[in-house]
Amino acid sequence: MKRFALAVSAAALLISMGAPALAQVGTPALPVALAPIPAPRDVAYPGVISLDVDATDIDRRLVQVRQTIPVTQAGPMVLLYPQWLPGNHSPAGPVANVGGLTFTAEGRRLEWVRNTVQPWAYQIEVPAGVSQIEVAFQWLTPIEGSQGRVVVTPEMLNIQWEKALLYPAGYYSRQITFKPTLKLPTGWNYGAGLDTVSFENGLATFAPITLDHLADSPVFAGQHYRQIDLDPGGRSPVRLNVVADTAKMLEASDEHIQLHRNLVQQADRLFGARHYNHYDFLVAVTDKLGGIGLEHQRSSENSVDPKYFTDREATLADRDLLGHEYTHSWNGKWRRPADQMTPNLNEPLQNSLLWVYEGQTQYWGLVLTARAGLMSKQQALDVLAMTAASFQNIPGRQWRAMQDTTNDPIIAQRRPQPWGSYQRSEDYYREGSLIWLDADTLIREQTGGKKSLDDFAKAFFGAQDGDWNPAPYTFDTVTSTLNGVQANNWPAFLRERLDAVGPNSRGPLDGIERGGYRLVFKEQPSGYMGALYKELGRNDFTYSLGFMMNRTNRITSVVWGGPAFEQGLTSGWEVVAVGGRAASADALKEAVTAAKGTSAPIELILKNGDVFKTVRFDYHDGLRYPHLERIEGTPDRLGDILSPRRR
Repeated sequence: MKRFALAVSAAALLISMGAPALAQVGTPALPVALAPIPAPRDVAYPGVISLDVDATDIDRRLVQVRQTIPVTQAGPMVLLYPQWLPGNHSPAGPVANVGGLTFTAEGRRLEWVRNTVQPWAYQIEVPAGVSQIEVAFQWLTPIEGSQGRVVVTPEMLNIQWEKALLYPAGYYSRQITFKPTLKLPTGWNYGAGLDTVSFENGLATFAPITLDHLADSPVFAGQHYRQIDLDPGGRSPVRLNVVADTAKMLEASDEHIQLHRNLVQQADRLFGARHYNHYDFLVAVTDKLGGIGLEHQRSSENSVDPKYFTDREATLADRDLLGHEYTHSWNGKWRRPADQMTPNLNEPLQNSLLWVYEGQTQYWGLVLTARAGLMSKQQALDVLAMTAASFQNIPGRQWRAMQDTTNDPIIAQRRPQPWGSYQRSEDYYREGSLIWLDADTLIREQTGGKKSLDDFAKAFFGAQDGDWNPAPYTFDTVTSTLNGVQANNWPAFLRERLDAVGPNSRGPLDGIERGGYRLVFKEQPSGYMGALYKELGRNDFTYSLGFMMNRTNRITSVVWGGPAFEQGLTSGWEVVAVGGRAASADALKEAVTAAKGTSAPIELILKNGDVFKTVRFDYHDGLRYPHLERIEGTPDRLGDILSPRRR
């Protein structure tokens, strides 16, 4: 914003100095001159903004928004639609989904103009003598997945306030107060990270809240709703709020609910403090609502498989999801990278510490899930095996360090990639988790098991119980806290792993062996990998032929530099025949196994559109799937890490 204001001032100066040619190029063709967008100031916005959201038009999936915004002076006023959304790490605010935008003052229509450099900014002229303006628009939520994430279905909806509001430019988000209400369809109920004042006749009225916390407090509402107390008699409420496509999907066994209660208990024992006055897991059990996994200070925001509660063993893909999101209440939301502490929702943020924000959360999410019993020790070891194999020799490390992938949310915005193993999308999650495993096992080794990364968690996240205003940290904060647990050259330790790049670089797998295990490959997938890939419809030949295919035999990914790559294959090819037989995953597995130790090629016929291709793989090492194998005579540190804490 500041850069734009300076650009406007510079253009005006050049015009006054006699630069008409530049003025013709730099001045937009608009009905009014654009006013500079005010820089954010850390002062209170005068008054409270009312925000009334009507979500009853579920048939057309339209959300009606009305706001009343106090004003104190006449003249140009700039209002912003949130652009840099918390948890997205990118400028993903869907301003294109705003429709019917109108401004009025005392019944008089006010015309608006969009800023041509910052299209998330709207400019109006406030008439003299008015004390407030009214804003009305529709949030045109996607009807189909191709238009964006579906947030409204006939059975449920997901209100994310930052997509349903405008706010005045020139103020810090924490200095702008909103009073929100939400109108729901008849008979629906809801869960939220907000504090409810009243809920009558489908209208929920929430306590006033500042913009930074409002944007961090979504709502799940639905026709089929259930709330479960996860911490009966606890020092602050922790609730599981579930909406579902059908009432049947809400059924959960007492044993399964207890495992979620264990998750809350294990988090308490790990972190110590709670940085919320209440925490509400918001979970949509659905195959209709768009998928989501988003962190918040006082809630999660997650969708899971329709069988999440009714068939626990069939939903491995969601097994550690809530552990990950719950960890974010401490890591990412309370302790927040200093370069993400922007004044408002339209100032660009930076992602240089996402290997802490997301990478350590990925680590604790798995650990807490295992400690709670939502995942067995063996399943957690299988997850680590898959992660270690992915990053042992990832081709992309030849040119790109993991540290640089923290920029991916901004430059790639999670769009599909043609060469994932080479482009390295957001590897700060899983490779980051291996770095934290490395640190954990090193601390345990150096202290003879007396200290661990648990001590870091208690020191870093366990202070200021009850405080849910963000506490910023830097790289130096992280390394100094680690040194407080166990003296070491932690800056060098981290930088060596974060910045590893080039022919001699290697993956951060030391934590696996220091943990008492080694990465090995076997001809059968682990129990977890086999069940997970069956659930997801994946057939994995990554570590043999160098590709993955789906249940319809379509290749979905190809490893850069691998056997399939050398054959000129890409994603999109369909395997139609294997050695003269109709293609299937089993037929391909049999062919790879039969070729082991021989000189006979593996022959495939493939189809892409109306083009057919025959390829012959000179590969003879058999099927290969990652496992962790115990190193005899060494401490089982991974077992200790994954074991539940008793206090």
